[in-house]
Amino acid sequence: MDWSVFVIYLGACCAAAATGSLFPPDKWYFEELRKPSWTPPPWLFPLAWTTLYIASAYAAALVAGVQGTAMATAFWALQIALNTLWSPVFFGLKRLGAAMVVLSFLWLAVVATAYAFWLAVPLAGWLFVPYIIWVSYAGALNFWIWRKNEAVPQEA
Repeated sequence: MDWSVFVIYLGACCAAAATGSLFPPDKWYFEELRKPSWTPPPWLFPLAWTTLYIASAYAAALVAGVQGTAMATAFWALQIALNTLWSPVFFGLKRLGAAMVVLSFLWLAVVATAYAFWLAVPLAGWLFVPYIIWVSYAGALNFWIWRKNEAVPQEA
């Protein structure tokens, strides 16, 4: 594995993470929205995403040097782009339904990336399993919040 490639993928992950900083949860999220009892505590999000981004970048770097992995790396690019989009749609625009659509496509892209990575380098595919689990959980959470808060203003 080429560590400079890992750093480039990690940079893309940091760019995605930056949208979370630009569009953080605010009063609307913490005080106005109904959330389920199984909502994770705020401290868990940065811990989970840091771990997932490092694993994702490492997996991508493992696959990047393998012949015939253009589709796998294209799926990686799609999932990080969709990942980047979710925070501005959910927290910035306050569009819960649109965020659910983004998250649904993100889930599909993450699963496709995991499968394509697994075909190229099985370890890289396995490194995406926690990401699939987290995005599945996030999807359930986004869906619950969306359905239970239809009367709450959802546009900034």
